[in-house]
Amino acid sequence: MVRLSCPPELRRPLLWWGLAAGFLVGGSGLWLWHQQGGELLLPLPMPHARPAPSPPAQLAWQSPLHRQCSVADGQLRQRLQQLRRDYPGSLQRLQIDPSNYAERLSHDAFGNPLSTRPSLVVLHETVFGLQSALNTFLSANSRDEDQVSYHLLIGEKGNAVQALDPSKRAYGAGYSAFAGEWVVTNPELDGSVNNFALHVSLETPLDGEDNAESHSGYSSAQYDTLAVALADWMQRFKIPPERITTHRHVDLGHERADPRSFDWDALQQRLAALGVLC
Repeated sequence: MVRLSCPPELRRPLLWWGLAAGFLVGGSGLWLWHQQGGELLLPLPMPHARPAPSPPAQLAWQSPLHRQCSVADGQLRQRLQQLRRDYPGSLQRLQIDPSNYAERLSHDAFGNPLSTRPSLVVLHETVFGLQSALNTFLSANSRDEDQVSYHLLIGEKGNAVQALDPSKRAYGAGYSAFAGEWVVTNPELDGSVNNFALHVSLETPLDGEDNAESHSGYSSAQYDTLAVALADWMQRFKIPPERITTHRHVDLGHERADPRSFDWDALQQRLAALGVLC
């Protein structure tokens, strides 16, 4: 903002000149002059937006979830509907350290407008215990490489912990993209999906606290809670099942394998029972 002192007799001519100049400077925004006492306030024009770099090519996401409008298992449907009613009250909410998350950005590093509505869900696993992950989120981390968070974590018994409100940007995936989409927040660095993603992580069983390709898998209670949480996000943010993916898929560094041993059929059955795949 440029602040100009100006005698009263010159304010009106300068006001009209400033408005005219704003229309003549194409593409750099409207220059608006405001009177405030004996001064004129001139907001500087925004710089031109520049095209953001595109992420490298990656394999297309072939979603294991398919459209299904009916389900035969009435007991499963009743159990999930009850869990859905109880879910808001049973959700544990934490206040994690501010170093581990940020606001969703409305513009990228090059001035291009962005939607702040979540449009993608990325599935993870904790590898170590649930409390270990939470302790990391609750701790202040000054180094970028140590800053990490998910929006939601689901314990082995199906207990859900909201570490971050969906309106915030979690640091769940670093160098990442989905279907040719990423957001570059620093012109010196590559982009990620974090600005438009929701991140949910399942607690890994004890036999999975290593780098093996698989483990014994997740509990039935975890799949129940995951389905209820996803149903909420899918309906609230209009996220289609095709945009529920994995950390393994979005990771462009090919270093992540989570969630290992994930049972897509178990999730499919539950989302169909909740009626969100129609």
